[in-house]
Amino acid sequence: MVNIIIFISKVYAYVLMFILLIYTVRHYIFSLNRVFGKQRISYGDIIDSDLPFVSVLIPMHNEEKVAKDILISLTLSSYPKDKLEIIPIDDSSEDNTARILKEFESKYDYIRPLYRNSNRKGKAAALNDALRFATGDIIVVFDADYIPGKGLIRELVINFIDPSVGAVMGRVIPLNISKNILTRLIDLERIGGYQTDQQSRFNLKLIPQYGGTTGAFRKEPVVLTGGFKNEILAEDTELTFRLYLMGYKVIYSNRAECYEEVPESWIVRARQIRRWSCGHNQVMFLYVPKIIFSNKLTIKEKVDGLLLLGVYFLPLLLLIGIVNSFILFFSGAYFQFILQSVASVSIFQSFGNFAPFFEIAVGTYLDGVTNRVKLLPILGINFFFEMWFSSLGFLDALKYIISKREIHWQKTERFRE
Repeated sequence: MVNIIIFISKVYAYVLMFILLIYTVRHYIFSLNRVFGKQRISYGDIIDSDLPFVSVLIPMHNEEKVAKDILISLTLSSYPKDKLEIIPIDDSSEDNTARILKEFESKYDYIRPLYRNSNRKGKAAALNDALRFATGDIIVVFDADYIPGKGLIRELVINFIDPSVGAVMGRVIPLNISKNILTRLIDLERIGGYQTDQQSRFNLKLIPQYGGTTGAFRKEPVVLTGGFKNEILAEDTELTFRLYLMGYKVIYSNRAECYEEVPESWIVRARQIRRWSCGHNQVMFLYVPKIIFSNKLTIKEKVDGLLLLGVYFLPLLLLIGIVNSFILFFSGAYFQFILQSVASVSIFQSFGNFAPFFEIAVGTYLDGVTNRVKLLPILGINFFFEMWFSSLGFLDALKYIISKREIHWQKTERFRE
C-alpha cells in the first residue's frame, strides 16, 4: 500500500510540473506578444453618428458610500442623452441607497431606478430583472464603486458596429492605490491582468474575458438564452463562454479605462478571491465538455478557454502538490521530489496564476510606472494568501453543485468616505 501511495505521489508531482510548465509558456508568450507582437485595437476611432440606444445597469445593495459618485459621473457622460437610460438597481438595500436614487431620479429623466424586494437576491437576479425593464439593445454594466469617464460608454458601445461582437470589456484601474500595501499589490495584478494578459489574448484572437463591469453586451442573445444564471456566482465568466459557444466574440478595449475601488482590508480581499474562485470553478464544471466538443471555437480558442477556466483550479492543485512533496520526503522517497516541488512553486509564483511577474513587468513598462515593480517580491507572500482562499473557493463550488443551495448576494465592502 505504501509503495502505491508513493507511486501515485510521484505521478502527481510530474503531472503538476507539466501543467505548470504549460501555464508558464502561456504567460511567457503573452508577455512577448505584448512587447513585440502586432497589437489589435478596438473600434473606438470609428466615427458613427448612428449610435444605438444604450441601457446602463448598476446593481446596488447598500451602496450609499459610492452611489452618488457613479451617478454623477454618468450624468457627465458625453453619450447622447436621448439614446441613454441609466438603471441603478436597488436590491433590497437597508441603508440610504434608495433615497439617493430617488434624488437623482427626480433631477434626470434618463435615470430610471429599479427597486427590487424579491426573495431572490444577488447580482445575477438583479440584472435579469433589469433586462426586462431595459429598453436598449446594448447593455452596459458597472459596479456601484466604479467611476466611468465621459467618453467611456461610447468607447465600449461603438464596437458593436461589428455584428460578430457579443460583448466588450474595458480596462479596470484602481483609484485607491495609495491606501496601503494591499491596494498597491492589487494594482499590480490589475496591470498584469489587463494591460498584458487581456490585450495579448485579444491580439492572438484567443478568448479575452468579459469581466462583468466596465463592459457591455448585446441584450438579445442573453435574453434568448435565459438571462444570467442565478446559481452561478461568476455571471460574467459564464456569459463569456456562452457567447463564444453561440458564435460571438468578445473584444477587449484597453483604452476604455474605468476606475474602481479595490479592497483595503485583507479580510475583504480574502472573501472577494474566494467568491471569484467559487464562481469561476462553477463555470469550469459547466463548460469544459461544451468547449471541447464545440464546433464554434477554433483549436487555439479551445485550448485558451480550457486554460482560462483552470486558473482558479490551479491553486488547489498546487496546494495539494506542496502537501504531496512532504509526503514523498518524509516517506523516504527520492529527495529530488521535494526539490522539484519547490521548483514548481517558484515557477508558478514567477509566471503563474495571479498577475504573473512577467506580465506585471511588461504592463508597468507600457504604463510608464516601472517604479512599481519594486513591490514584486512581496507578491510572493500575496501568492500564498490567494492560493489558500482560491482553494477554499473551489471547495465552495463543489458544495454548491452537490447541495444545489441557493446563492445569495455577496457584496464587497466599500471603504470610500
